[in-house]
Amino acid sequence: MKEHPPKWADRFLEWYCHPELLEEIQGDAYELFYRITKQNKLKAKLYFIWNVLRFFRLKNIRRRSKNYYSNIITISMLKNYFKTGWRNLMHKKAFSLINIFGLAIGLTSFLLIASFVYDELSYDKYAARYKNIYRVGLRFEQNGGVDDYPHVDVAVAAGMKSTFPEIIESARMTGLLTDYIKHEGSSIKEEALVLADSNILKMFSIPLLEGNVNNALTEPNSIVISKAFAKKYFGDKSPMGEMLTFNRNGLLKVTGIFDKIPEHSHFHSNAFISLTTGPSTTRRQTWSNVGYYSYLLLNEHADAARLEAKFPSLVEKYVVPEVQEDMGISFAEAQKSVNSWKFYLMPISQIHLYSHTKYEMEPNGDINNVYIFGGLAIFILLLACVNFMNLSTASSAKRSKEIGMRKVLGSYRNQLVVQFLVESMILAMIALTFALLFVFALLPIFNQLTGKHIYITFFLSPQIFTIILALGVIVGIMAGIYPAVFLSSFPTLRVLKSSSTGGPRRGGLRSTLVVFQFTISTALIIATIIAYQQLHFMQNIKIGYDKEQILVIENAGALQKNQIVFKEKLKQDHRVVNTSNATIPIGNASSFGGTEIAAKESIASNIHTHVFTMDYDYIQTLGLEILVGRNFSSEFPSDSLGTNVVINETAMRDLGWNKQNVIGSTIVRSAQVQYQVIGVVKDFHYTSAKDKIAPLVIVYRGFSQATLVKVKTAELTSFIRDLSQQWKAFNVDVPFNYYFLDERFNSLYKAEQTTEQIFMVFMVIAVLIASLGLYGLSTYSAEQRTKEIGIRKVLGSSVKQIVFLQSKEFLILVLIAIVVAAPLSWYTMNQWLQNFGYRIEINIWVILLAGVAALVIALLTVSFQALKAAVSNPVKSLRGE
Repeated sequence: MKEHPPKWADRFLEWYCHPELLEEIQGDAYELFYRITKQNKLKAKLYFIWNVLRFFRLKNIRRRSKNYYSNIITISMLKNYFKTGWRNLMHKKAFSLINIFGLAIGLTSFLLIASFVYDELSYDKYAARYKNIYRVGLRFEQNGGVDDYPHVDVAVAAGMKSTFPEIIESARMTGLLTDYIKHEGSSIKEEALVLADSNILKMFSIPLLEGNVNNALTEPNSIVISKAFAKKYFGDKSPMGEMLTFNRNGLLKVTGIFDKIPEHSHFHSNAFISLTTGPSTTRRQTWSNVGYYSYLLLNEHADAARLEAKFPSLVEKYVVPEVQEDMGISFAEAQKSVNSWKFYLMPISQIHLYSHTKYEMEPNGDINNVYIFGGLAIFILLLACVNFMNLSTASSAKRSKEIGMRKVLGSYRNQLVVQFLVESMILAMIALTFALLFVFALLPIFNQLTGKHIYITFFLSPQIFTIILALGVIVGIMAGIYPAVFLSSFPTLRVLKSSSTGGPRRGGLRSTLVVFQFTISTALIIATIIAYQQLHFMQNIKIGYDKEQILVIENAGALQKNQIVFKEKLKQDHRVVNTSNATIPIGNASSFGGTEIAAKESIASNIHTHVFTMDYDYIQTLGLEILVGRNFSSEFPSDSLGTNVVINETAMRDLGWNKQNVIGSTIVRSAQVQYQVIGVVKDFHYTSAKDKIAPLVIVYRGFSQATLVKVKTAELTSFIRDLSQQWKAFNVDVPFNYYFLDERFNSLYKAEQTTEQIFMVFMVIAVLIASLGLYGLSTYSAEQRTKEIGIRKVLGSSVKQIVFLQSKEFLILVLIAIVVAAPLSWYTMNQWLQNFGYRIEINIWVILLAGVAALVIALLTVSFQALKAAVSNPVKSLRGE
């Protein structure tokens, strides 16, 4: 006689099967157990459980409970869901391809833009204590506006540290400098150099590969260089203790090597030179000027806002007495002149996106672009999900009988929901796979477009890849949840009696989603047109001088007094129209020197102005226009003494003068130096048209930083070759470098070009996704109305009438989308235009053009299927009736 199976077998049967079924299956189950009693205990348990599950599946025995009757979801059931889902997708290849392609494009766009946003938000977080590091800036009102400087005077950082106990450490560095290194008989240009305090490396957590980070920059004439810099000059040899000879900074000793500045930093330097090497140690330790990027490390419990509120006391203590002394005015007048001065703190993690001063060390990003592109990524992904929802619900008529049969055979609504969600997940994962392939293929182009350095390894890192997989799951659920709930809700008897599900063609939600899709698409068309117009406007604005065929020898100042001889030789060349030794007339505001000046009659009302130097031929070479007065001339010996100046219109207005009284007026600088105005030049854009034209003072100098050459179009190649030979004849250590002024001018608008191109690319993508959805909807609409169209044709309707009938409901939705998109895009782009000093006005024709474009795209998309249905043989469609 067989023994009763052990208690664990009984407990398993009781857990898996309701007691009412035990008598029905107990004998068979125990027979399974007796077959395996000869196995070891663990193996016997596993065999018993597996065979019971298999036995129950074959017998189609289900577990009962008091409240419900449902399948236990096992691996086999999920396998069945996936198998059924895959068959359905393969059965509807056109539907599947449209959805997969649309989702893949949406996911690709989302992943690329998300990587851009993540990159932008990652700046300056590499420092160990970045949350407590702040940069000191200066903001004050003058010239009718607010001037904002990201740097302060030489004494500010140390003065703040000694005054406020909340500050643990302070550090300073200059802006990026250019110098030439003498190496193996030639001079090599280096552009990314800074003079810095000894603790700058430690504050920003920049480790040294060689050297001691605590004292590498302590001694004068010491330099810490990057690994690439060391490789360039010393090869594989260790450079520690070696000497580098600079043109300006003299002989410097290498005291440290770092790998490189992280990419996500608001500054990138190839070398740090000890600040004690520069003039800051010998110059007067002042507070009332600018020029040093200063950083403070606060303790963990410090409140930056409260600390900032204490800064006005420093203005009162240090700035006012300096202004009083420099300007030769009373204490009350000095106090009034700096009344709006405000030192402020900016977290270093916000510099890249939130600091938009004209004097940044490097071009910054813009938080508005992050918002715009982040929103764009989300909207494009939503467009793709909307396509899925629309097409799934629109195709519900074809699946109504399947749903009805499933319900008759015992399927419950939650099972149907799971089935449809599984189908959605399969589609989403296939789309995600294609999206990753598209991302890898398009990443080099995207990097070139945005100026980023995002690598494939970023997407393959465990953390990011997990997020991407989670994104696929979320998209699958988000895109499939409504169709799943919608399709599983069909009444059984109703769907079995008729193929209709209650008129999905006229679904209000679907119409809303179509409006949403084309609202986004139309808004992007409008934004792209406006971005193009603004860029074109800035690039073609009347800048006030002739930038064409101007060759700039940017390092001509290295010739020193021979620069004048060099210029005279150039003037004798028949290929040269004119030439001048002068300041380069275009660049960022930070590239021009500045000073505080005032009119002699109102010395307390000083303004900030940029300073140019030029010789007698500058105005003729660039084609500038003298508004009143005269140019510098050799006929007036006093011009060469540097006491006469030419100013621009803006300086004239800000100093309170006009055309009638400006000539002969006196400008005062630091209450000591006086200049007499001999001429006013018409305003010209010497910085980007993004900025308002600022006051400008031009001083005479026979030699300057650069030589400008106006050349004839013909024989340009041979001229540059001859020019290089003439340069070498002077035996100067500095190599011959040149560029053309129009190229430099266009480079100022690189950020705007990138924005316009990104708008263009993703506008096309959004329109494509919306068109795919509209194409799918029109296809299903035509299929649903096949018999209706056949009857209409039999009754005499023309092809034109049928096409119009098929298209009008979609075109009405697109018209509604245009009406919604117009005010939204107008407001958003008008806010974007406020970032520019000179900007276009948004014209109504832009919105009309975008609306017409959206209508044409929709009409072409819909009319293809409408025309196909209209020309079909009505006999075929009516044969089944």
